[in-house]
Amino acid sequence: MTKGLKFSYLYFAALLFFIGYIYLSSAGNFSFEGWLLTGFFISLALAFRNSALLKGFSYTLIIFAAVSLAMYYPGYFQKVGSLKLSSLILPLLQIIMFGMGTELSVKEFRNVLKEPKGILIGILCHYTIMPALGFTLASVFRFPKEIAAGIILVGCCPSGLASNVMSFLARANLALSISVTTVSTLLAPLLTPMLMRLLGGEFIEIHFWPMVWDIVRIVILPIIAGLIFHYFVRGRFSFIDKAMPIISMGGIALIILVITATGRESLLQVGLKLILVTFIQNVAGYTLGYWSARLFKLSEKDCRTISLEVGMQNGGLASGLALTMGKLGTVGLAPAVFGPTMNITGSTLANWWHRRPPSC
Repeated sequence: MTKGLKFSYLYFAALLFFIGYIYLSSAGNFSFEGWLLTGFFISLALAFRNSALLKGFSYTLIIFAAVSLAMYYPGYFQKVGSLKLSSLILPLLQIIMFGMGTELSVKEFRNVLKEPKGILIGILCHYTIMPALGFTLASVFRFPKEIAAGIILVGCCPSGLASNVMSFLARANLALSISVTTVSTLLAPLLTPMLMRLLGGEFIEIHFWPMVWDIVRIVILPIIAGLIFHYFVRGRFSFIDKAMPIISMGGIALIILVITATGRESLLQVGLKLILVTFIQNVAGYTLGYWSARLFKLSEKDCRTISLEVGMQNGGLASGLALTMGKLGTVGLAPAVFGPTMNITGSTLANWWHRRPPSC
Protein backbone atom coordinates (compact mmCIF):
# COMPACT_ATOMS: atom_id res chain seq x y z
CA MET A 1 0.00 0.00 0.00
CA THR A 2 1.46 3.37 -1.02
CA LYS A 3 1.75 6.16 1.47
CA GLY A 4 -0.69 8.38 -0.46
CA LEU A 5 -3.30 5.60 -0.59
CA LYS A 6 -2.98 5.03 3.16
CA PHE A 7 -3.72 8.68 3.87
CA SER A 8 -6.66 8.59 1.43
CA TYR A 9 -8.20 5.93 3.66
CA LEU A 10 -7.84 8.33 6.59
CA TYR A 11 -9.80 11.02 4.75
CA PHE A 12 -12.45 8.42 3.93
CA ALA A 13 -12.59 7.34 7.58
CA ALA A 14 -12.98 10.98 8.64
CA LEU A 15 -15.90 11.34 6.21
CA LEU A 16 -17.59 8.22 7.61
CA PHE A 17 -17.13 9.43 11.19
CA PHE A 18 -18.62 12.81 10.29
CA ILE A 19 -21.62 11.31 8.49
CA GLY A 20 -22.24 9.04 11.47
CA TYR A 21 -22.00 12.02 13.82
CA ILE A 22 -24.53 14.04 11.80
CA TYR A 23 -26.90 11.06 11.64
CA LEU A 24 -26.79 10.35 15.39
CA SER A 25 -27.12 14.05 16.22
CA SER A 26 -30.22 14.42 14.07
CA ALA A 27 -31.64 11.24 15.63
CA GLY A 28 -31.08 12.60 19.14
CA ASN A 29 -28.66 9.83 20.11
CA PHE A 30 -26.18 11.59 22.37
CA SER A 31 -24.61 8.52 23.97
CA PHE A 32 -22.16 7.68 21.19
CA GLU A 33 -21.93 10.69 18.91
CA GLY A 34 -19.08 12.26 20.90
CA TRP A 35 -16.84 9.32 20.04
CA LEU A 36 -17.69 9.73 16.33
CA LEU A 37 -16.83 13.44 16.42
CA THR A 38 -13.56 12.62 18.17
CA GLY A 39 -12.83 9.95 15.53
CA PHE A 40 -13.47 12.53 12.80
CA PHE A 41 -10.93 14.99 14.23
CA ILE A 42 -8.27 12.32 14.90
CA SER A 43 -8.62 10.78 11.41
CA LEU A 44 -8.36 14.21 9.81
CA ALA A 45 -5.35 15.11 11.98
CA LEU A 46 -3.52 11.96 10.90
CA ALA A 47 -4.42 12.57 7.25
CA PHE A 48 -3.12 16.15 7.42
CA ARG A 49 0.31 14.83 8.47
CA ASN A 50 0.91 13.90 4.82
CA SER A 51 0.23 17.42 3.51
CA ALA A 52 2.90 20.10 3.60
CA LEU A 53 0.16 22.74 3.44
CA LEU A 54 -2.09 21.27 6.16
CA LYS A 55 0.46 19.61 8.45
CA GLY A 56 0.54 22.64 10.76
CA PHE A 57 -3.14 22.14 11.61
CA SER A 58 -2.74 18.51 12.70
CA TYR A 59 -2.06 19.25 16.37
CA THR A 60 -4.95 21.73 16.52
CA LEU A 61 -7.31 18.99 15.32
CA ILE A 62 -6.04 16.74 18.13
CA ILE A 63 -6.98 19.54 20.54
CA PHE A 64 -10.46 19.65 18.99
CA ALA A 65 -10.72 15.89 19.52
CA ALA A 66 -9.84 16.33 23.21
CA VAL A 67 -12.36 19.18 23.60
CA SER A 68 -15.07 17.04 21.94
CA LEU A 69 -14.51 14.21 24.40
CA ALA A 70 -14.53 16.58 27.36
CA MET A 71 -17.75 18.30 26.26
CA TYR A 72 -19.65 15.04 25.68
CA TYR A 73 -18.21 12.97 28.53
CA PRO A 74 -16.95 15.42 31.19
CA GLY A 75 -17.21 12.91 34.03
CA TYR A 76 -14.35 10.83 32.62
CA PHE A 77 -11.93 13.76 32.79
CA GLN A 78 -12.56 15.22 36.22
CA LYS A 79 -11.62 12.34 38.50
CA VAL A 80 -10.01 8.92 38.18
CA GLY A 81 -10.85 7.09 41.37
CA SER A 82 -9.91 9.48 44.16
CA LEU A 83 -7.48 11.45 41.96
CA LYS A 84 -8.69 14.84 40.71
CA LEU A 85 -7.21 15.27 37.24
CA SER A 86 -6.95 19.02 37.82
CA SER A 87 -4.15 18.22 40.28
CA LEU A 88 -2.02 17.18 37.28
CA ILE A 89 -2.15 20.60 35.62
CA LEU A 90 0.60 22.32 37.62
CA PRO A 91 3.10 19.43 37.31
CA LEU A 92 2.39 19.26 33.57
CA LEU A 93 2.96 22.99 33.19
CA GLN A 94 6.22 22.71 35.10
CA ILE A 95 7.34 19.90 32.78
CA ILE A 96 6.45 22.04 29.74
CA MET A 97 8.41 25.00 31.13
CA PHE A 98 11.30 22.65 31.93
CA GLY A 99 11.22 21.63 28.27
CA MET A 100 11.43 25.30 27.30
CA GLY A 101 14.46 25.69 29.54
CA THR A 102 16.22 22.73 27.91
CA GLU A 103 15.95 24.53 24.55
CA LEU A 104 17.60 27.71 25.84
CA SER A 105 21.27 28.56 26.08
CA VAL A 106 23.47 31.58 26.69
CA LYS A 107 23.10 32.31 22.96
CA GLU A 108 19.47 33.37 23.46
CA PHE A 109 20.46 35.77 26.22
CA ARG A 110 23.29 37.21 24.11
CA ASN A 111 20.70 38.08 21.48
CA VAL A 112 19.22 40.51 23.99
CA LEU A 113 22.41 42.54 23.73
CA LYS A 114 22.60 42.18 19.94
CA GLU A 115 19.00 43.20 19.19
CA PRO A 116 17.89 45.40 22.12
CA LYS A 117 15.63 47.62 20.00
CA GLY A 118 13.55 44.77 18.58
CA ILE A 119 13.27 43.05 21.95
CA LEU A 120 12.28 46.22 23.81
CA ILE A 121 9.64 46.99 21.18
CA GLY A 122 8.38 43.40 21.34
CA ILE A 123 8.08 43.46 25.15
CA LEU A 124 6.47 46.92 25.14
CA CYS A 125 3.89 45.90 22.52
CA HIS A 126 3.20 42.57 24.18
CA TYR A 127 2.54 43.90 27.66
CA THR A 128 0.47 46.89 26.51
CA ILE A 129 -1.57 45.73 23.50
CA MET A 130 -2.79 42.35 24.79
CA PRO A 131 -3.77 43.44 28.34
CA ALA A 132 -5.61 46.47 26.90
CA LEU A 133 -7.42 44.28 24.37
CA GLY A 134 -8.39 41.80 27.09
CA PHE A 135 -9.78 44.50 29.37
CA THR A 136 -11.66 46.25 26.55
CA LEU A 137 -13.26 43.08 25.18
CA ALA A 138 -14.17 41.76 28.63
CA SER A 139 -15.87 45.06 29.45
CA VAL A 140 -17.65 45.56 26.13
CA PHE A 141 -19.08 42.03 25.91
CA ARG A 142 -20.21 42.01 29.57
CA PHE A 143 -19.16 38.51 30.52
CA PRO A 144 -19.69 37.14 34.03
CA LYS A 145 -16.95 38.59 36.22
CA GLU A 146 -14.78 35.49 36.58
CA ILE A 147 -14.90 34.66 32.86
CA ALA A 148 -14.09 38.31 32.07
CA ALA A 149 -11.09 38.04 34.41
CA GLY A 150 -9.91 35.01 32.42
CA ILE A 151 -9.92 37.03 29.19
CA ILE A 152 -7.83 39.72 30.86
CA LEU A 153 -5.51 37.09 32.36
CA VAL A 154 -4.78 35.68 28.90
CA GLY A 155 -3.75 39.17 27.76
CA CYS A 156 -1.50 39.71 30.79
CA CYS A 157 0.54 36.51 30.32
CA PRO A 158 3.85 36.27 28.42
CA SER A 159 4.13 34.92 24.90
CA GLY A 160 4.24 31.15 24.48
CA LEU A 161 6.54 28.66 22.76
CA ALA A 162 4.11 28.35 19.84
CA SER A 163 5.13 31.83 18.68
CA ASN A 164 8.68 30.57 18.08
CA VAL A 165 7.44 27.73 15.88
CA MET A 166 5.17 30.08 13.93
CA SER A 167 7.99 32.62 13.50
CA PHE A 168 10.14 29.91 11.94
CA LEU A 169 7.33 28.92 9.56
CA ALA A 170 6.60 32.56 8.70
CA ARG A 171 10.23 33.27 7.66
CA ALA A 172 10.40 35.79 10.48
CA ASN A 173 13.33 36.56 12.82
CA LEU A 174 13.52 33.37 14.90
CA ALA A 175 16.33 34.66 17.15
CA LEU A 176 14.27 37.75 17.99
CA SER A 177 11.20 35.59 18.61
CA ILE A 178 13.03 33.36 21.08
CA SER A 179 14.51 36.39 22.83
CA VAL A 180 11.14 38.15 23.20
CA THR A 181 9.53 34.93 24.48
CA THR A 182 12.36 34.42 26.96
CA VAL A 183 12.42 37.99 28.29
CA SER A 184 8.62 38.30 28.46
CA THR A 185 8.53 35.03 30.40
CA LEU A 186 11.23 36.17 32.85
CA LEU A 187 9.34 39.44 33.41
CA ALA A 188 6.03 37.65 33.97
CA PRO A 189 6.37 37.23 37.79
CA LEU A 190 6.32 41.02 38.09
CA LEU A 191 4.25 42.26 35.13
CA THR A 192 1.45 39.67 35.03
CA PRO A 193 0.32 40.17 38.67
CA MET A 194 0.75 43.94 38.37
CA LEU A 195 -1.37 44.15 35.21
CA MET A 196 -3.97 41.74 36.61
CA ARG A 197 -4.35 43.85 39.76
CA LEU A 198 -4.64 47.01 37.64
CA LEU A 199 -7.04 45.68 34.98
CA GLY A 200 -8.64 42.59 36.47
CA GLY A 201 -9.04 43.80 40.04
CA GLU A 202 -12.54 45.10 39.43
CA PHE A 203 -13.69 41.65 38.28
CA ILE A 204 -12.07 39.38 40.89
CA GLU A 205 -9.81 39.79 43.91
CA ILE A 206 -6.15 39.58 42.92
CA HIS A 207 -3.59 38.49 45.52
CA PHE A 208 -0.38 40.05 44.19
CA TRP A 209 2.39 38.23 46.06
CA PRO A 210 0.78 34.76 45.93
CA MET A 211 0.44 35.21 42.15
CA VAL A 212 4.10 36.25 41.94
CA TRP A 213 5.11 33.06 43.73
CA ASP A 214 2.79 30.92 41.59
CA ILE A 215 4.43 32.23 38.40
CA VAL A 216 7.91 31.69 39.86
CA ARG A 217 7.20 28.06 40.74
CA ILE A 218 5.25 27.31 37.55
CA VAL A 219 7.61 29.05 35.12
CA ILE A 220 10.87 30.43 36.45
CA LEU A 221 12.13 27.53 38.59
CA PRO A 222 11.40 24.86 35.92
CA ILE A 223 13.13 27.01 33.26
CA ILE A 224 16.20 27.32 35.50
CA ALA A 225 16.16 23.54 35.99
CA GLY A 226 15.88 23.13 32.22
CA LEU A 227 18.88 25.42 31.66
CA ILE A 228 20.94 23.33 34.08
CA PHE A 229 19.80 20.19 32.26
CA HIS A 230 20.80 21.78 28.94
CA TYR A 231 24.40 22.24 30.04
CA PHE A 232 25.00 19.04 31.96
CA VAL A 233 22.73 16.40 30.43
CA ARG A 234 21.28 17.49 27.08
CA GLY A 235 22.57 15.42 24.15
CA ARG A 236 23.70 12.50 26.30
CA PHE A 237 20.27 10.88 26.32
CA SER A 238 18.79 11.41 22.86
CA PHE A 239 15.49 9.78 23.78
CA ILE A 240 14.87 12.53 26.37
CA ASP A 241 15.51 15.26 23.79
CA LYS A 242 13.05 13.62 21.40
CA ALA A 243 10.46 12.96 24.08
CA MET A 244 10.22 16.50 25.50
CA PRO A 245 8.27 18.06 22.55
CA ILE A 246 5.85 15.10 22.57
CA ILE A 247 5.38 15.37 26.34
CA SER A 248 4.77 19.12 26.01
CA MET A 249 2.13 18.70 23.30
CA GLY A 250 0.45 15.88 25.20
CA GLY A 251 0.51 17.92 28.39
CA ILE A 252 -1.18 20.90 26.72
CA ALA A 253 -3.87 18.62 25.26
CA LEU A 254 -4.55 17.08 28.68
CA ILE A 255 -4.71 20.50 30.35
CA ILE A 256 -7.28 21.75 27.83
CA LEU A 257 -9.25 18.51 28.20
CA VAL A 258 -9.46 18.82 32.00
CA ILE A 259 -10.34 22.54 31.90
CA THR A 260 -13.06 21.93 29.31
CA ALA A 261 -14.56 19.11 31.38
CA THR A 262 -14.45 21.21 34.56
CA GLY A 263 -15.98 24.29 32.98
CA ARG A 264 -18.43 22.54 30.64
CA GLU A 265 -21.58 24.15 32.05
CA SER A 266 -20.14 27.67 31.93
CA LEU A 267 -18.80 27.00 28.44
CA LEU A 268 -22.24 25.96 27.21
CA GLN A 269 -23.61 29.31 28.40
CA VAL A 270 -20.95 31.60 26.92
CA GLY A 271 -19.11 29.34 24.49
CA LEU A 272 -19.88 30.99 21.13
CA LYS A 273 -19.43 34.51 22.50
CA LEU A 274 -16.18 33.49 24.21
CA ILE A 275 -14.85 31.93 20.99
CA LEU A 276 -15.67 35.16 19.12
CA VAL A 277 -13.96 37.33 21.73
CA THR A 278 -10.79 35.21 21.93
CA PHE A 279 -10.64 35.24 18.12
CA ILE A 280 -10.90 39.05 18.07
CA GLN A 281 -8.30 39.35 20.84
CA ASN A 282 -5.93 37.03 19.01
CA VAL A 283 -6.25 38.54 15.53
CA ALA A 284 -6.21 42.12 16.84
CA GLY A 285 -2.99 41.21 18.66
CA TYR A 286 -1.37 40.11 15.39
CA THR A 287 -2.59 43.21 13.56
CA LEU A 288 -1.65 45.80 16.18
CA GLY A 289 1.67 44.07 16.85
CA TYR A 290 2.62 44.14 13.17
CA TRP A 291 1.69 47.78 12.58
CA SER A 292 3.26 48.92 15.85
CA ALA A 293 6.53 47.38 14.68
CA ARG A 294 6.05 49.13 11.33
CA LEU A 295 5.60 52.40 13.21
CA PHE A 296 8.99 51.83 14.84
CA LYS A 297 10.47 51.21 11.34
CA LEU A 298 11.50 47.59 11.94
CA SER A 299 12.23 45.27 9.01
CA GLU A 300 9.52 43.06 7.51
CA LYS A 301 11.01 39.97 9.22
CA ASP A 302 10.97 41.72 12.59
CA CYS A 303 7.43 43.04 12.03
CA ARG A 304 6.23 39.48 11.43
CA THR A 305 8.01 38.38 14.59
CA ILE A 306 6.49 41.10 16.78
CA SER A 307 3.05 40.33 15.31
CA LEU A 308 3.27 36.69 16.35
CA GLU A 309 4.85 37.46 19.71
CA VAL A 310 2.07 39.88 20.59
CA GLY A 311 -0.81 37.71 19.34
CA MET A 312 0.26 34.35 20.80
CA GLN A 313 0.03 34.02 24.58
CA ASN A 314 1.10 31.41 27.12
CA GLY A 315 -2.38 30.02 27.69
CA GLY A 316 -0.96 27.19 29.78
CA LEU A 317 0.36 29.63 32.38
CA ALA A 318 -3.02 31.40 32.44
CA SER A 319 -4.69 28.03 33.05
CA GLY A 320 -2.29 27.25 35.88
CA LEU A 321 -2.94 30.60 37.54
CA ALA A 322 -6.70 30.04 37.21
CA LEU A 323 -6.21 26.73 39.02
CA THR A 324 -4.22 28.29 41.86
CA MET A 325 -7.06 30.82 42.27
CA GLY A 326 -9.49 27.93 42.64
CA LYS A 327 -11.41 29.12 39.57
CA LEU A 328 -10.40 26.64 36.87
CA GLY A 329 -13.96 26.23 35.57
CA THR A 330 -14.51 29.98 35.07
CA VAL A 331 -11.28 32.02 34.92
CA GLY A 332 -9.67 29.04 33.17
CA LEU A 333 -12.16 28.94 30.28
CA ALA A 334 -10.71 31.80 28.22
CA PRO A 335 -7.17 30.29 28.22
CA ALA A 336 -8.64 26.91 27.19
CA VAL A 337 -10.44 28.52 24.24
CA PHE A 338 -7.57 30.86 23.34
CA GLY A 339 -5.05 28.02 22.89
CA PRO A 340 -6.76 26.21 19.98
CA THR A 341 -7.82 29.56 18.47
CA MET A 342 -4.28 30.92 18.32
CA ASN A 343 -2.98 27.63 16.90
CA ILE A 344 -5.43 27.88 14.00
CA THR A 345 -4.89 31.57 13.30
CA GLY A 346 -1.13 31.35 13.91
CA SER A 347 -0.72 28.40 11.55
CA THR A 348 -2.80 30.13 8.88
CA LEU A 349 -0.88 33.40 9.15
CA ALA A 350 2.52 31.65 9.27
CA ASN A 351 1.73 29.55 6.18
CA TRP A 352 0.50 32.64 4.34
CA TRP A 353 3.69 34.52 5.17
CA HIS A 354 5.81 31.47 4.34
CA ARG A 355 4.67 31.69 0.72
CA ARG A 356 5.67 35.38 0.66
CA PRO A 357 9.39 35.74 1.45
CA PRO A 358 10.13 39.03 3.26
CA SER A 359 11.64 41.72 1.07
CA CYS A 360 14.08 42.77 3.79
